[in-house]
Order: sequence, then C-alpha cells, then structure tokens
Amino acid sequence: MKKRSLKLGELEGFAKDVVKDFPNGVVILRGDLAAGKTTFVKAVSKELGFEGDVTSPTFSLQQVYGEKLFHYDIYNHGLEHFLSLGMLEELEKEGLHFVEWGDEKLVALLVGAGLETMTIDIKKLKNNEREYSVCIR
Repeated sequence: MKKRSLKLGELEGFAKDVVKDFPNGVVILRGDLAAGKTTFVKAVSKELGFEGDVTSPTFSLQQVYGEKLFHYDIYNHGLEHFLSLGMLEELEKEGLHFVEWGDEKLVALLVGAGLETMTIDIKKLKNNEREYSVCIR
C-alpha cells in the first residue's frame, strides 16, 4: 500500500499518475463525508480531457463522463441494490470506473470476477490536505 499526503493543488499530479498506472478498471473510493472522493474524480476527468460537470451520483447511482469514465455511488442504496440492478456488468466495460463507498465485500467480488481493482482510502488531514492510501489488487 502506498500513501501520499497532498494539498488540493497537488491533486492533478496524483490524478495523472493514477490514469497512467491504472488506465482501465475499478477504483473504489473510501473516506468520510466531504473527504474528497468526488473532487478526486473531477481531477481524473480533467486529466482525461472531460470538460463537462462532474457531480456526485449520490441520488442517480451512476454518472457517465465521456466514453470511458464512469462514476458510481452506493452510499444510499448499498451494495445489494447496486448488484440487483446489474451494475456489476457495467463495471466490466472498458474504462475507469470510480465507485464511492465500496467496501471489502465489493473488492472481494471484483477481484474474484477478475476485474482490475484499486482502492483509494482518503483521510482528511486539514481543510486543504488529504492522505491517499492506494492499493492495487
């Protein structure tokens, strides 16, 4: 597991590294409310050249930005609801899939299905600084 402490202005470089090292697969984003999960997805979308709005899919479950960037939030309905809607098949599409609030059960399911999986745990250190713990499985 790699850890990085970054200020908000340094997030673009981290997003660039993630896109370079992990261009295809599922990224599980975990952290408290307002930890910066959606902010990180915004940085990645900018790195990939997406110029539209990037918003949390809390109530819509899924947002799609361009052809190969997907964003999910399973906080409100949970993993079972996510799976019952057939969303696991969505995660098999080529591109980067960011899932907010995924847990170890989801990680085990993804790894068991042979999907490239990265977890990023985000911990708020200060108002403008976060610690990112990254693990590729």
